Amino acid sequence: MKKIIIIDGGPRATFNTASMLKKFAEGAGSVSNEIEVKTVRLYALDYKGCMSCMACKIKGKASQVCKYKDALTPVLEEIAQADGLVLGSPIYFGDVTGQMRTFLERLAFPWLSYNDYSMTAPKKMPVVLMETMNGLPKRNNSQGYGSMEFCITRALGQPEHINAYNTYQVKDYERFELGGFSEEAKRQYREEHWEEDLQKAFDAGRRMAETILKA
Repeated sequence: MKKIIIIDGGPRATFNTASMLKKFAEGAGSVSNEIEVKTVRLYALDYKGCMSCMACKIKGKASQVCKYKDALTPVLEEIAQADGLVLGSPIYFGDVTGQMRTFLERLAFPWLSYNDYSMTAPKKMPVVLMETMNGLPKRNNSQGYGSMEFCITRALGQPEHINAYNTYQVKDYERFELGGFSEEAKRQYREEHWEEDLQKAFDAGRRMAETILKA
């Protein structure tokens, strides 16, 4: 059985990022029942970032999977054996969420060799990086996955990007101090683009599943 691991780095279990990732999972699942698609919500786990314990660098015991034991450990071990990886996060202050960045530290540091500065994961696999944000395609401050994308590319392969722009921040704009935004304009953009964004996520899921089956 092949496996795709989806990492949901958003705090809200049913909002923009979660909806996009759910569509991705549906797309992957529509291809074959020979691929398991598993979603992990980082905000549901109790874990820390890299502890600088250097256990993954001990001579004779070096590991490409983080050795620190907490709720994230089994997830990282599962990713090491997976056939596809999807990372999804809303963009806050131009960056992925703190939970996603913390996860990426734990994922990528064991890949890094301080002997030759190579980046080596347990196995190559297709990767999708997904972002949802308040900004527009031509006007946003997103740095995406930043330097971690470089690590992901070197260790796993070139990722595919799926972005959703100008997403709803809340369902009822009248309840919140959000006077800098036009709810009407946001609604119009959503009506014109949201279903298209969900379809992009679905199609990306299909593509990854098809790629895995051909490998």
